[in-house]
Amino acid sequence: MRVLVVSAPLPGHVLPLVPLTRALATAGHDVLVATAADAASTVSDIGLPVEDVAPGFDFAAVARGVALRHPLVARAELAGNGGRKGVGALFGAVNARLVDAVRDVTEQFRPDVVVAEPLAVAGLIAAAGHGVPAVRHETNLFDGAELVAATARPALRKLAIDRLPEPAGVIQVLPPSVVGDRPGWPMRYEAPAPAALPSWLTETPAQPRILVSRSTVAGPGNEHMMRSLVAVAGEVDAEIVLVRPEPGLPPELPVNVRTIGWVSLDAVLPTCTAIVHHGGAGTVQAALAAGVPQLVVPGPGDRRYNAELVARIGAGLCVPGRTLAAEHLTRLITDDGLRRVSVTIQDQLAARPSPTQVAERVAALA
Repeated sequence: MRVLVVSAPLPGHVLPLVPLTRALATAGHDVLVATAADAASTVSDIGLPVEDVAPGFDFAAVARGVALRHPLVARAELAGNGGRKGVGALFGAVNARLVDAVRDVTEQFRPDVVVAEPLAVAGLIAAAGHGVPAVRHETNLFDGAELVAATARPALRKLAIDRLPEPAGVIQVLPPSVVGDRPGWPMRYEAPAPAALPSWLTETPAQPRILVSRSTVAGPGNEHMMRSLVAVAGEVDAEIVLVRPEPGLPPELPVNVRTIGWVSLDAVLPTCTAIVHHGGAGTVQAALAAGVPQLVVPGPGDRRYNAELVARIGAGLCVPGRTLAAEHLTRLITDDGLRRVSVTIQDQLAARPSPTQVAERVAALA
């Protein structure tokens, strides 16, 4: 069986698709990932077959163009209040740019099934155009069907297509306790790729360890998260580890603050008591899978929604970066209620079917 896996051109969008893609490849199926820009190199580094459908694709340039055409939507998006309208404007423009190339790859590869994440509607459109079943692989905390509806219009209009057919399957990674009852095939969260850690991170710390991680996407939002945290770190009885420290931090950090470059969150989170982060969907899911309470700083795009959801389900705190205080960090590592909810969700995730089992359901569609 041949399976085409389609992702928006950002690493954070393609990485959640890797466990299923790898499971399909391990089962002997012929897989190809279609994406672009940094997402393509990310897949290549992991060792899976990938087609860069838009060499040199500049996501930031597309985002700037959308902001110029839709200034009010852009302003709301920067404040984290754009909702599905903001996501739809941005990723609608992205997919309109990519849809012809994805259709060409589909014609050449001739897949039996197409798997696509909700913000890669170019893949769903290509599947419909070639008469093959499509599987929507949920990767966000927003409802995927709503994201597709918000995003598909520009590409559909470009191709004079009225509507997309319903997918043959929907993969749901998050349990109802997080996102409510959504139809689909449950699948366990798994790390995209194994990763080694420096020796000091594998050792049990003398104090509770708080990991601090920021977005890999360049742009506004959360600029002051690490600065605010460093300013109060000395008042907190914890080891604080900054991942990819943001520019502008003091040259001398408090004695309980350490820094590291890129590190796999899935590898390091089991050594941590808590995490402070920017609110990316992938980071939220990694923390839930590790059973680690999280303090989420609301920001642009879906990050405010994600931060508020984490607080609403009781798995963490939602705190603006500028108001981050020592008492927030202390509560994060001492509140048994936050930990109980986080561990309960961790257990729910672990009980879901593996990507290998879900790969069998995908194969049955061919």
